[in-house]
Amino acid sequence: MKYIVVLGDGMSDYAVPELGGRTPLQAAKKPCMDFIARHGVMGLVRTVPESVQPASDTANLSVMGFDPEVYYTGRSPIEAVSMGVEVGDDDIAYRCNLVTLSDAERYEDKLMLDYSSDEIPSDEAATLIGAVNEQLLPSQPARLISGDIIDLGSAQDAQVAQGGSPCGNLSESAHFYPGISYRHCMIWNGRGAGPVCVPPHDILTRRIGEYLPADADGSGDAHILNKLMKESYAFLSEHEVNKDRVRRGLLPANSLWLWGQGGRLTLSSFYDKYKVSGAVISAVDLVKGIGISAGLRSIDVDGATGTLNTNYRGKAEAALAALEGGGCDFVYVHIEAPDECGHRNEIDNKVKSIEYIDEHVVSVLLERLRQIGDEFSILVLPDHPTPLSLRTHARDPVPFALYTSSAHKDAPSAAGYDEVQAARTGLLIDPGHTLMDHFIANTLKY
Repeated sequence: MKYIVVLGDGMSDYAVPELGGRTPLQAAKKPCMDFIARHGVMGLVRTVPESVQPASDTANLSVMGFDPEVYYTGRSPIEAVSMGVEVGDDDIAYRCNLVTLSDAERYEDKLMLDYSSDEIPSDEAATLIGAVNEQLLPSQPARLISGDIIDLGSAQDAQVAQGGSPCGNLSESAHFYPGISYRHCMIWNGRGAGPVCVPPHDILTRRIGEYLPADADGSGDAHILNKLMKESYAFLSEHEVNKDRVRRGLLPANSLWLWGQGGRLTLSSFYDKYKVSGAVISAVDLVKGIGISAGLRSIDVDGATGTLNTNYRGKAEAALAALEGGGCDFVYVHIEAPDECGHRNEIDNKVKSIEYIDEHVVSVLLERLRQIGDEFSILVLPDHPTPLSLRTHARDPVPFALYTSSAHKDAPSAAGYDEVQAARTGLLIDPGHTLMDHFIANTLKY
């Protein structure tokens, strides 16, 4: 048996007036997803428990069969695994976005214009992250950027500040690592994960002052993070990479934004749990990191961007190669595009992203798997909703459709694949991390 998961990140939604009161799934032309729903099993799955935040990290852990209430430690340590960055026992990893802020005079009054800096390319982002390490976290005393010294509250820290390091004792205990596009990582040694941090994609167009890191444990770490972010704006705004971006009509990556912190992630082996070898295919470090932590092979695809303009067919071809001759019986294909469109409130593009997934991923997989002739099972679902009206994640149950070649139902059992049709089946998988158990064991009745 070959097992394939096709996950359209954030694909589920609420009814949209501009789509005639339909959701993007209802509005999209997706004959292959509809085929799976009509001739297989469809229902809802609650991927996000009430005790954790609705996000791609918690939800994808759940879909892969790991209870986020047990395993989840934070977003950034998962991404660090994919980036090849070691997170030690005493380390805290922070997700670092390169964002675009407005030009209000006070940092607190600036607006979050773009959490991705116009989806800055990785080479430009790596240059900026390298400059941040050199200028904001120097191993030797460096010139202050804004002339403001952080007060860390101890004699030792005061000596560091007097030496001129813009962000105090971070220079000896923290380091930034470049990732893909706007997504990067900071490792901070010997600190707790106390500050309350807000994802930048949750506060688009809002004034950032009330969403800056805040202390929850009295450690003072939030003050240091805020200082670092403020200093980064003063420095990055004047960097030649950003000046060139502005000349080309692009948004500058003019500030760091720190969030998603946590300690090292430890997962049990996917093979030990399900007795199938497998791989994960994604352009997103978060999903790659979960897979790698579970012992799955991460397969890179040229042109996979995590945006609407990604290499959909390349992901399908890579999945088939892994199943046919790559020693894999399980492949987890993740497509980020619907989530990005939801965050940006791009209605038409969200519909297009679903249609692209259907035409260039699901269709290609179904056609080739039938030709191969081996028995196969394919599961299509989102990880969580990313409603266009909210521009952020929601915790509602999401629709799934599961088709097994040997259990094909001749009589269609549903009109198609969408949130409404899934709810009408009356099937709800809760907790969501058990869906993978059903998928691998083929225990959902047709």
